[in-house]
Amino acid sequence: MQGFRLGSIFGFEIRIDLSWLLIFFLVLWTLSAGLFPEDYPGLANATYFVMGLVATLLFFASLLAHELSHSFVARAKGIPVEGITLFIFGGVSRTRMDAETPGDEFQIAGVGPLTSVVLAALFGLIWYVSKNAGWSVVVTGIASYLASINLVLAIFNMLPGFPLDGGRVFRSIIWKYTGDREKATKIASTGGKWLGYLLIALGFWQLFNSSVLSGLWFILIGWFLYNAAEASYEEVLLRTSLKGVRAQEIMTPYPETVSPNLTLQELVDKYFLSRRYQSFPVTQDSHPVGIVTLNQIKDIPREEWTYQTVRDIMIPTDNGVTARPEEQMSQVLQKMQDSGVRRVLVTQNGLLKGIITANDVASWLQRHRDFGQAA
Repeated sequence: MQGFRLGSIFGFEIRIDLSWLLIFFLVLWTLSAGLFPEDYPGLANATYFVMGLVATLLFFASLLAHELSHSFVARAKGIPVEGITLFIFGGVSRTRMDAETPGDEFQIAGVGPLTSVVLAALFGLIWYVSKNAGWSVVVTGIASYLASINLVLAIFNMLPGFPLDGGRVFRSIIWKYTGDREKATKIASTGGKWLGYLLIALGFWQLFNSSVLSGLWFILIGWFLYNAAEASYEEVLLRTSLKGVRAQEIMTPYPETVSPNLTLQELVDKYFLSRRYQSFPVTQDSHPVGIVTLNQIKDIPREEWTYQTVRDIMIPTDNGVTARPEEQMSQVLQKMQDSGVRRVLVTQNGLLKGIITANDVASWLQRHRDFGQAA
């Protein structure tokens, strides 16, 4: 997984995606060089920078609180939560399974915007008290921004477009009255796509009216929402199709393996150039120790291939790239996503039993889809 681990809060691992750094510095620049100097003229540049830095940090703390509220309710409903990842458009709670009932879905989704409203009220109260007490504009300015941005976040997240919180609430309502989660997801995802189209159209309208920066933001957010709605629907279909399926039903059994002592040059010449595979399990004394992919080798300068070995670049098995034969595919898919290599090794009693790749999953789905159509 791209990014890095920030720490752990209440048992939830907090990770920062690399894309988050982009939005962090963009928000910091917008506040310290644009919003605060315009709203509170006459202050020193260093003051604007400090205001921008504090407001940006508290803004992302607000996003984290929003996601933590989802995670707390999900955990209370018995849904395992591995952690939270902050990325360019906010954050996401990493759960191992979806809500089992529309009521649970409604509560998990609804608590996020409610948390943002509470934060908006809290910062609004700080702004009101500080303004009437004659405190520095540094405090009132930061509090005013945080009150307004949390209110905007609450309103935006409640728009009925999946996978926004409002879209999930909308889905839970449709799910409740139809009894069909897949149908509810399709309807809510369609709402997310249309909302994406609307935001893109609004962005182009602002571009033509000389609001270049805000126009580009609306286009980017609209494009992201459209793609997220489509991907979320496909993910739900995938999880539904694989419900109850175990790793051993999908894996390619007893795949070809390589030694950790091979040089990268030997690996390329003897395996990747003469095989159709994009990855190989790495074993030593018949025991799996890792997995190596073609993409990993591409990142290594060619002049280093003669002395770097597979062991130097492989992903060790203790990095979450293994699964048990009886393990549910819902958990395996999460491991494939988290590992960053979209592959897992199926092991039992310290021995390699098989490998699961994205192609294995796609082939299994295609076979069962064709079987269903034939029937």
